[in-house]
Amino acid sequence: MAFPTPTSRRLPAPGAPDQLHEPTDSSPLGGPQGNARLTGMTAAVLLALLAAEGATLLQLGSLLTAHVVIGMVLVPFVVVKLATTGWRMARYYLGSAPYRDRGAPPLLLRLLGPVVVVLTVTLFASGIALLLVPHSMRPTMSFLHKASFILWFGAMTVHVLGHVVDTRRLAPADLAARTRSQVRGAGARMWTLASCLVAGVLLALITAPAIGPWVAARGMGG
Repeated sequence: MAFPTPTSRRLPAPGAPDQLHEPTDSSPLGGPQGNARLTGMTAAVLLALLAAEGATLLQLGSLLTAHVVIGMVLVPFVVVKLATTGWRMARYYLGSAPYRDRGAPPLLLRLLGPVVVVLTVTLFASGIALLLVPHSMRPTMSFLHKASFILWFGAMTVHVLGHVVDTRRLAPADLAARTRSQVRGAGARMWTLASCLVAGVLLALITAPAIGPWVAARGMGG
């Protein structure tokens, strides 16, 4: 099933944050526009957290605890981002008119999408596994974590550059009084992000006690 050509997509009016003045879905959560806003806001939060996570790599030995804590805070936001993009593609391929009218990303980004998903899941799963698996399996998990990061970084660079304009346009739309009410479900989207933050902090608190023993075992060559 082919995507519509770029020229078939309706572009936002000049100065408009998105297609807010032409709602295409009566869903209380805003349909494709609401989904796009949640995706954009989640992406903006992810970029900020990933920048902080990347900074810990500069001195990973002394910042390992921060690296793990930020990584755990990232997890719920990653889940939401995968869910919103997966939902958009599922609705598109199932023939939902509002989602088909909205169109799809360029071909390169569509082809890159599954690669980003696989590498993201591998990166986070291997990182979490490093804290949980027996000492004998840690070298394997460490290699997988580092290798997936290298591949993920390259794929994500292209992904971010391809979506940066949309993210910049969509991320603040629910925060501004002028645009907040133009797409339904703004409150639900904000609560979703707040819930992600709470869940991420709880994950970090649950994981934190395992960091010390892990570092100690690592220092002893375990």
